[in-house]
Amino acid sequence: MASWCARAVRQSYSLVASPALVRASPRLLCTATQQKNGHGSEEEAEKPEQGAAEKTLTEEKNQLEEQIKDMTEKYKRALADTENLRTRTQRMIEDAKLYGIQGFCKDLLEVADILEKATESVPKEEVTSQNPHLKNLYDGLVMTEVQIQKVFTKHGLVKLNPDGQKFDPYEHEALFHAPVEGKEPGTVAIVTKVGYKLHGRTLRPALVGVAKAL
Repeated sequence: MASWCARAVRQSYSLVASPALVRASPRLLCTATQQKNGHGSEEEAEKPEQGAAEKTLTEEKNQLEEQIKDMTEKYKRALADTENLRTRTQRMIEDAKLYGIQGFCKDLLEVADILEKATESVPKEEVTSQNPHLKNLYDGLVMTEVQIQKVFTKHGLVKLNPDGQKFDPYEHEALFHAPVEGKEPGTVAIVTKVGYKLHGRTLRPALVGVAKAL
């Protein structure tokens, strides 16, 4: 048994110390070194490729962000334009409701003027119970005039009688300028025809005479 063990040890030693194995060892070391260096070269070659890919992705990301920003701005402008259009349309609808009757109102103003002149032309001293026909006619004219003014007011039509007020070119039309005693310059001295406003907008300016300095 002891001799068998001794022979096994000698054989193992001879294998380790054999020239073939010693000659093969440097080649194995070189191969391992080359493989290691090869892996390092591949890793170094992959780094520029990764850098280029990252640069490309960054550029694409920046482009997409710019596109998103541009589309967002266009969307906001479109929303603003739509809101402005909606507001203008709503205003036009409201104006149409308010001022759509102004043509009809202008025609009725002539009727109101005739009624006013008719009542003013009747001598007040003649309107008595002694003259019942004239009194009844006059009362009917007055009642009609009052009623038509109520209808005007109901629909936003207001009479302008600027006697004694400061002249306003947006509401009054000056027929003449003349010195008038007791009137301040620039004020309305005489109203020859009353004006009207429809919902705050001048429908017909009052025809007036304006006082000027003496």
